[in-house]
Amino acid sequence: MGAEISRDKSGFFRIEKIIPGASWSKDLHSPLTEPGLDVKEGEFIVAIDGIPTNTVNDMYSLLVGKAGVPTELGINTKAEKSGARKIVITPIADEYPLYHYNWVQNNIKKVDKASGGKIGYIYIPDMGVEGLNEFARYFYPQVDKEGLIIDDRANGGGNVSPMILERLAREAYRVTMRRGSNRIGTVPDAVQTGPKVCLINKYSASDGDLFPWGFRALGLGKLIGTRTWGGIVGISGSLPFIDGTDMRVPFFTSFDPKTGEWIIENHGVDPDIVIDNDPIKEYAGEDQQLDKAIEEVMKQLKNRKPLPSNAPAPRNFSK
Repeated sequence: MGAEISRDKSGFFRIEKIIPGASWSKDLHSPLTEPGLDVKEGEFIVAIDGIPTNTVNDMYSLLVGKAGVPTELGINTKAEKSGARKIVITPIADEYPLYHYNWVQNNIKKVDKASGGKIGYIYIPDMGVEGLNEFARYFYPQVDKEGLIIDDRANGGGNVSPMILERLAREAYRVTMRRGSNRIGTVPDAVQTGPKVCLINKYSASDGDLFPWGFRALGLGKLIGTRTWGGIVGISGSLPFIDGTDMRVPFFTSFDPKTGEWIIENHGVDPDIVIDNDPIKEYAGEDQQLDKAIEEVMKQLKNRKPLPSNAPAPRNFSK
């Protein structure tokens, strides 16, 4: 139901927290936030499809098979069935996308608040379709930020890291203006000018390994966190067997053109600043790696050399 639920001593179930969703995305549908339901935290779910919830040990037993199916809930401000109002929701099969989405949104808010709006934050979950979409969704609205934190932690890999690195590495070689405006543009466009750091951890894998390696090789900024997973040998030549399994052949990898040495495999990418999140603090909501990234970018902002913010004084082109 996109909510954190606890069992009340009455036997009914209390809504402790409703996880916000995003109405523009089918995958981020949060059932209790639909327009017109007016469900609030602290209210009780006293019935599901007419069955009182205090008659079962596990409320979710009443939701088995209900994912995507309109389901009636009895909602009450009190822990009792009398006086409950009926609403209809459509339960979801998996709450992870909601938790993940809110984790990203909270990180964006945290970075923005801690930096006074100067630093942007972009999380890249993988180096595939979703990762590229997430980068595009959050890079362009934040391209005017003075600094950026790129979060590559737990990146599941893929093959689009060169596209993202190319965009982050862009430098303006020409600035433009137009009549009637004193704002400048850049060539190429979408250039973020300012310090950048990249967050990594032991779950940054495959192309999620190659991304921070390229981030460093291109001189984009420091790596913060813990050593990455260390597996970049790609597989191909899959041969299917009659029992449904297959054989995968190590097919391609990478080496450093400057040193001629193989890179990353069986070791990973070492951070410039080593910091590991304490599990207890992380569970309590404290992200030590992200805090360090904010601190590092704020420090580097002192030496930032921004592009001109205005065009030069008008020029007389008449002969």
